[in-house]
Amino acid sequence: MIKLKNNIVLTSYTVLIGLIAGLIIWSFITVMNLGIHFFWEYIPEAINFNYYPIVVCLIGGLIIGLWKEKYGDAPEELNEVMKKVKKEHRYPYNNIFPSIISAILPLMIGASIGPEAGLTGIIAGLCTWVSDKLRIFNNELEELTSIGITATLGTIFASPIFGFVEPIENEEGSKLPKTSKNILYFVVILSSFGIFIFLNHLTNTQTGLHSIGTTTLTNLNYLYVILLIILGILLSYFYSISSKLIKLLFQNLKENYIIKGVIGGLLLGVIGTLLPLTMFSGEEQIYLLIDNGAQIGLVILILTSIVKIALTNLCIETGLKGGHFFPMIFSGTAMGYAMSILLSMDPIISMSIVTTSFMANILKKPIAVVLLLMIIFPVNLIPLMLFSAVISCLFKTPKVLQSTEYPD
Repeated sequence: MIKLKNNIVLTSYTVLIGLIAGLIIWSFITVMNLGIHFFWEYIPEAINFNYYPIVVCLIGGLIIGLWKEKYGDAPEELNEVMKKVKKEHRYPYNNIFPSIISAILPLMIGASIGPEAGLTGIIAGLCTWVSDKLRIFNNELEELTSIGITATLGTIFASPIFGFVEPIENEEGSKLPKTSKNILYFVVILSSFGIFIFLNHLTNTQTGLHSIGTTTLTNLNYLYVILLIILGILLSYFYSISSKLIKLLFQNLKENYIIKGVIGGLLLGVIGTLLPLTMFSGEEQIYLLIDNGAQIGLVILILTSIVKIALTNLCIETGLKGGHFFPMIFSGTAMGYAMSILLSMDPIISMSIVTTSFMANILKKPIAVVLLLMIIFPVNLIPLMLFSAVISCLFKTPKVLQSTEYPD
């Protein structure tokens, strides 16, 4: 009876954590979108200034630098958050409120990052706080932090199954029995995603990834499939190269947050002025490609894809920190659309192959990648995407190109 009671109470707290996580994610994204609307729609409509992106990003970079100078370098990258949680089964929460500001400011000024890193750190910290306050389940409570990460990823990417698989694919060791842990994972994901969807419906808003359309696999050119998989692998190599080079460029600045923030903001504004689609997380821009890709043109799409990768690494290294997932997805879709123009093939098929190959080679988690991208691409492309992901994972990043693994 004592064990049953403890399990019921633990499950209840898990549901509560899921509801709180979903509410935090929805609130964070809502505030972020309001900020983006204010800075990038409302003000530009009121004034006509050609260099507006440069000014906003420069001032924003300075503010972020000043904020980090006082409160520290937060948020951490997603791989760092997950490493700490996997190793220590907890995440520090002493600096959680400044971390919220640090996470949302770069997103508002148009940095080429996603919200997942900041939100994961915030919710991981809150879950650790709950664990510390409720020490009645001993070791089992330590799992609440990793369970919170599961809820965050599943909700942000509108893919509950991805949220379940991503943290545990290739995972070694666990404090809870596998069945019990899996139950808690599903409970927290469903409660978090459920409240997130409910709030979206209540406010008549749509956030997160959604389908870009349908397609058929008739007359598929298998040579093109191989070429597109190779292209995705090459993009991942470029990701590693750019990450390594940018780290080398800024290694001497270290904790000079103000200088790095100003440099990052200035470069973001200049690049964003020349190639507007490289700014922001890329989530909404994916759907602009479907409607306007042909008008954007081959050269601009290729440049946008490549520059997006470098700009994401630049933003993170200069303190405009956030996640890689959304920018990577957009970069892959931009390159995929460009190749569809060049090869005269269905853009959705081309985008799915390049994006899957690109992300799978970086993450080395083929199942998680396919579960994430099936939210965007048609279900009938899943076998092709799984094939692309598995083949791509066979090609390891050469050691000379490696900087840091993302994520373990």
